[in-house]
Amino acid sequence: MIKTSLMAGAAAAALLVTPGAALAQSSQSTLEARIAQLESELNALKSEVVASRSQQAAQQQDIIRLETRPAAPAPVQQAAAPAAPSDGFRIGNQTVKYGGFIKVDAYASNYSGGDPVNGDALREFHIPGSIPIGGADEDTATDFNARQTRFWLTTDGLIGGHKVGTRLEMDFQTLPGVADQRTTSPADLALRRAFITIDNWLIGQEWTNFQNTAVLPESADFIGAAEGTVFARQVQVRYTRGPFSVSVENPETTVTPFGGGARIIADDNSLPDFTARYAVSRPWGDFQFAGLLRQLKYQNPATNIDTTATGWGVSASTKIKVGSKDDIRLMLTGGEGIGRYVGLNFSNDAVLDASGELDAIGVVAGFAAYRHVWAPGWRSSLIWSAQKVDNDTGFTGLAVNRSAQSIHANLIWSPVTAFDVGAELMFADREIETGASGDMTRLILFAKYGF
Repeated sequence: MIKTSLMAGAAAAALLVTPGAALAQSSQSTLEARIAQLESELNALKSEVVASRSQQAAQQQDIIRLETRPAAPAPVQQAAAPAAPSDGFRIGNQTVKYGGFIKVDAYASNYSGGDPVNGDALREFHIPGSIPIGGADEDTATDFNARQTRFWLTTDGLIGGHKVGTRLEMDFQTLPGVADQRTTSPADLALRRAFITIDNWLIGQEWTNFQNTAVLPESADFIGAAEGTVFARQVQVRYTRGPFSVSVENPETTVTPFGGGARIIADDNSLPDFTARYAVSRPWGDFQFAGLLRQLKYQNPATNIDTTATGWGVSASTKIKVGSKDDIRLMLTGGEGIGRYVGLNFSNDAVLDASGELDAIGVVAGFAAYRHVWAPGWRSSLIWSAQKVDNDTGFTGLAVNRSAQSIHANLIWSPVTAFDVGAELMFADREIETGASGDMTRLILFAKYGF
C-alpha cells in the first residue's frame, strides 16, 4: 500500500512539475482535428467548383451548338386560294369573262342620188364609197335594226409562268340581212375578233396594228368618221414591247382595171403586210405614230399579167384632253397603195396601166372631232371626216372615187350606268372624177345597253 501511494504521489508530482507539456499535447490534438475538418471542407469545395465548371462547359457547348447549327427551315406557306375575280368567273387557273351590248337603231335617210336597194349595207351604216350618184332624189327612207348588237368572251390566266389570254368577239353588223324584212329582220353572225395573247405576243384576228381605235370619235353610226379613219380587222402576228409594236398581217390587194371598171380583189400576195407602231400616253393625252409597208400583187394567167408594186403608208393620231372632261381627237393618214386600209376601201390600192403593170394609188385622209360633256350623263361630239384620192385618170378613167367627206353632230345621254340613248344628225357626200356627186342626210336615233 505504501508502494502504491508512492507511485501516485510520483505521478502527481510529475504533473505538477510539467503542466505545460500536458496542455500542449491537448492543443495539438485539437489543431490536427481542425485541420482535418478544413481539408475535408476544402476537398468538398473543390468538388463543387469542378462540378460547376463542368456544368458551365456543358452549357457553353450547348450554346455553341445552337449558334452553329443550320437555321430551321422557314415554315411552309400554304398556297393562298386564288382571289375571286371582281367580275367573271374562274375555271381552273383561268378567269373567264363575257360581255357585250344590245343596240337598237332607227334611221331616217335621204339620198340625193337614189335609194340603196333593200339589204344594202349603206342603209345601216355609213359607207363613203356607196353613196348613190346619178339617181333620182326620193322621199326619206326609214329603217330599224338591232344588228350592231355584239358579244364577247375572254379568258385570262397564268400557264407555266406565262400570261395567256384569249378573246372571241361577234356581231351581226358586217353581213346585212340575207332576206327581206316582211316577217323578220334576219342577220348573219359575223366574226369580229378572235385572238390569243401569250406574254407580249398576239396571234389571231384583231384590229390592224396600223390603226388607233382609242381615238375613234363617239358616234351613233357604226364607225362615224368613216372616210378619214384607218379601219381593218384581220389575222396577224404582233409583238409588243413597251410603246413599240410590230406585226405581220394578212395581205390583200384591190385593183382598178385599166380604164376603170369593177374592183378586182386579187388574192395573189406572196408577202404579208408589215406594220410598226409607237404609242405613248401623257397627262395631256395620247399620241400614236404608225407605219405600213406592203406588197401589191396581181396575177391573171388568162391575160398574161403577173405584176407587183410597193405600197406604203404613215398615220398619226392623238387624243388631247381639254379641261377635265372634254377632248379633241385627230387622225391624219397618207400613203400609196393603202386604199383598203382607209375609209372602208373608198379607193383601190392600185390601178393597172396600159401595159398591165400595177401603179399604186395615192390617198390622204383624216378626221377631227371635239367631245364635250355638258353635265353628268350628257355629252356631244362634233365630227368632220374627209378623204382625197390621187388618181391617174389616164389609167383609172373618170368613174372612180375622187373625194368624200362627212360631218356629224350628236347628243348622248346615259341615265343609268351602261345605258345610252341618243340622236345624231349627219351629212355626207361623195364625188367621182367626172365631177358628179351624191349626198346623204341621215338622222340616227339609238338605244344601247352594255353588259
